[in-house]
Amino acid sequence: MKLKYTAAWVGFTAAAMVMATACGSEGAKTAAETADKAVDKADTIMAALTRATDRTEELGSAEVRTTTTLEATGGGPVSMDGTYSWGDGAAMDVEMDTAAAQMSALQDDPTTRVIMVDGAYYYDVDPQPNGPLAGKEWMRVDVAAVTGEAGADNMAANADPTAGLRYLAASSEVENLGEETVLGKETTHYRGSVGAEHIEKSKLTEAEKKAAITALQANGGKMTCDIWVDGKDLPVRMSQTGAGMTVKMDFVKFGATKKITAPPAAETGDLTEQVREQRDAAIGQ
Repeated sequence: MKLKYTAAWVGFTAAAMVMATACGSEGAKTAAETADKAVDKADTIMAALTRATDRTEELGSAEVRTTTTLEATGGGPVSMDGTYSWGDGAAMDVEMDTAAAQMSALQDDPTTRVIMVDGAYYYDVDPQPNGPLAGKEWMRVDVAAVTGEAGADNMAANADPTAGLRYLAASSEVENLGEETVLGKETTHYRGSVGAEHIEKSKLTEAEKKAAITALQANGGKMTCDIWVDGKDLPVRMSQTGAGMTVKMDFVKFGATKKITAPPAAETGDLTEQVREQRDAAIGQ
């Protein structure tokens, strides 16, 4: 039995909120007569996004709905619903569409449960007749085998799904696109994008620059982010694009989610090395 690399990669996108790295937009204002207004406007936007980040970090977890589109899988969307926790490191417990995630060879059910906790992914699979998954209910894969060491480090450092908004100040401009109703809530829509060149010229500390650039490199060098924030300074929706991937995340409810734990070791087969080898081979092509 050989696991498809693409299936494991889609598992990574279940932690799509970790894509949030640095979001802002290019193109600074140059006209002197508009400079002061632009600074005031940017400061107002950054203050709003800072409040949203602080509130989200404080709450620690949420029920979420995500839709991920990957160019590598032909652009078909993969939907995932469940719990994401960041209060004590990144963790998730979600259901994803089996066929869209290309997991049908390992799971007959239309949806597949995926848990991420303590630096590993766990896929709820059907017991296989032979190999590492013989008689096992779960498939384990280290996060680093899927994302690479840089991606795993970024996930650990930026567990909060809005952590990347802290880097928005590195961009020359962030847009306020106005008021919109999302999930029945009145929100303000913000958009921005940022690349490593913005980070290098920013006033971030050296440690913050390193973390931001590492995250950007793990996601193709540039990220574009849309976020809708409600009147309680909480994100209602985030949409992020980079590295051939677009992720939309809806925050259904914040806080008070059940603790996420790993499945029993006796019911788990480990495919970390197989996935790592396939990832390395794919990168080397």
